[in-house]
Amino acid sequence: MSRLYKSLQVGLSAYRDRRFEGTQEEYEECLRTSTTVYVGNLSFYTTEEQIMELFSKVGEVTRVIIGLDKGRLTPCGFCFVVYGTREDADSSVNVLGGSILDERPIRVDIDWGFVEGRQFGRGKSGGQVRDEYRTDFDVGRGGYGKIVQSELHSQS
Repeated sequence: MSRLYKSLQVGLSAYRDRRFEGTQEEYEECLRTSTTVYVGNLSFYTTEEQIMELFSKVGEVTRVIIGLDKGRLTPCGFCFVVYGTREDADSSVNVLGGSILDERPIRVDIDWGFVEGRQFGRGKSGGQVRDEYRTDFDVGRGGYGKIVQSELHSQS
């Protein structure tokens, strides 16, 4: 099944990781050759096994790294999936981007590559930055955003 879908070369993302230590040219070269994908908009309750099951359908997954809240060490809604080949990583972007996992549409993009430390959220509270400011209630991502949660807590 992993060869069911023919890979289409994925274009470079306009997103630039500000923590990448290198030039723009080096960053783009990493993106062109990477076998790592970033997966976003995951439920905090999605398991490594669920990710492995889905992403293995388009190629050989060598590693899954779940994003963690740096303070609590609990999942915070993203992960990195590392494939054996660039073709498999491209296939995952083309086939799985926008698909539904745990009742949520997921975002899948080529990433420049996982390095230790990138598994932790970058928000002030330890999770993802977007979850700091979210004002809607999202049961799959821990309820209200962190700012709203602290306001509600201070009112009670």
